[in-house]
Amino acid sequence: MAQCSKNQYRKSLPAPMFEKQDINMMSILKGCIGKDLSKITMPVHFNEPLSFLQRMVEYMEYAQLLRIASEQTDPINRMKYIAAFAVSALACNWDRMGKPFNPLLGETYEIERPEFRCLCEQVSHHPPVSAFHAESPSFQFYGSIYPKIKFWGKSIEIQPKGTVTVKLPKWGETYSWNNPNCTIHNVIVGKLWMEQYGTIEIVNHQSGLKAILQFKAAGSIHKDLHRVEGTILDGNKKKLFLYGRWTDVLKCTDYDSYEAYLKDNPSKFKRSDGSKSPNSESPAHTPRKVFSKLNSLKMSSFRSLSIQDNDVHEHPHDKSPEPETVEMNIPKSQSTYSIEIPNSETLWTVDPRPDSSANYFSFTNFAMSLNEIETHMTKLQPTDSRLRPDIRKLEHGDVEGAIVEKNRLEEKQRETRKSRKTKNGGVDDWQPRWFKIKHNSITKQDDWVYAGGYWENHRNTDVDLF
Repeated sequence: MAQCSKNQYRKSLPAPMFEKQDINMMSILKGCIGKDLSKITMPVHFNEPLSFLQRMVEYMEYAQLLRIASEQTDPINRMKYIAAFAVSALACNWDRMGKPFNPLLGETYEIERPEFRCLCEQVSHHPPVSAFHAESPSFQFYGSIYPKIKFWGKSIEIQPKGTVTVKLPKWGETYSWNNPNCTIHNVIVGKLWMEQYGTIEIVNHQSGLKAILQFKAAGSIHKDLHRVEGTILDGNKKKLFLYGRWTDVLKCTDYDSYEAYLKDNPSKFKRSDGSKSPNSESPAHTPRKVFSKLNSLKMSSFRSLSIQDNDVHEHPHDKSPEPETVEMNIPKSQSTYSIEIPNSETLWTVDPRPDSSANYFSFTNFAMSLNEIETHMTKLQPTDSRLRPDIRKLEHGDVEGAIVEKNRLEEKQRETRKSRKTKNGGVDDWQPRWFKIKHNSITKQDDWVYAGGYWENHRNTDVDLF
């Protein structure tokens, strides 16, 4: 593992975020309803200067939680830190409205930090699938993500499909779970804000221990904005209560303390707006008022998606009042409904973002460093995301140069695929180099797993991807 101090990584980007241009978006969005956005070229103005492979590595910002989990002798304590890691991985998303660049087929990204090293590869283009494998002496963390993105008219729903897995070799344990969905609100008018919602189940496949975490939808009065609550179960017996906000903190307490607090403060755990879950219903058609908004939509009022593009429909959250009748400010994560249960232990708190974060795509300190070519990186794999010229130009504030390079790379990718098919009788025989499909006997699913060999012998100078 790399031994660099976190203070040695850069704290800003080479240039501040560019100004959003007032370009009419109707020509792009009017044909998107019900179609697959992965086949539509989106403007660079939507992007942040990272590849999705780099964005995926942000899951590892609080990797020390996995090390701490492996150090626990009690399986309940190991589970609570695994749960804290699963929640912490989402904190970087808050206020991040820039869309990462879609990885090119065969693109890779490597990173070594004191707590871990990680390799990512784009293993499929249609559908887009990104695989990753992180490891340290105390854990392995791996999986693949194939995001689905739906445009609902006034909001965007992101479904980060794919199972992620943690192994703790010291204990012979394997944990797995799926991530919650995310919705970005006020796409057409107002300030963008997001929420994570849904239930995830973290399973210890050896002991049967489970952590059930509910990411709450905000509700009409935003009472539950960012709240996450859950329980660690041993069979049918509730062991610990977990609570906090995915944006900044996760705590736990014994179940007796939670039930006593619940008895004295029932209003803090009860929804008062009668709202349904985000997916409880779906309208048949996008409202006409949405299309009237799209006709006048400008880049300055439209923010970007936050994961790879995919398909587009309408979202039940769009049944909220029209923008003219609601408060357009971003809801507050702190509220009078905050919870502080006696006998609680703090498992994780978010690191503060740099003071200049708003000028640099709302990046965290960790994100600021991801596209940096460090002094020791003298032999980067030629497919590494850091070497993409479109991302590099955007990072330096050269928007027009980024547009030219992005178009060039997309055309090069199309021509390369066409050439492969021509040589092989219409069959695209491309295969990932560092990952392979394998059936997981524990999760009972097929998934992309690390094939090995990258860190030992990975300098392939014959690849011309960029």
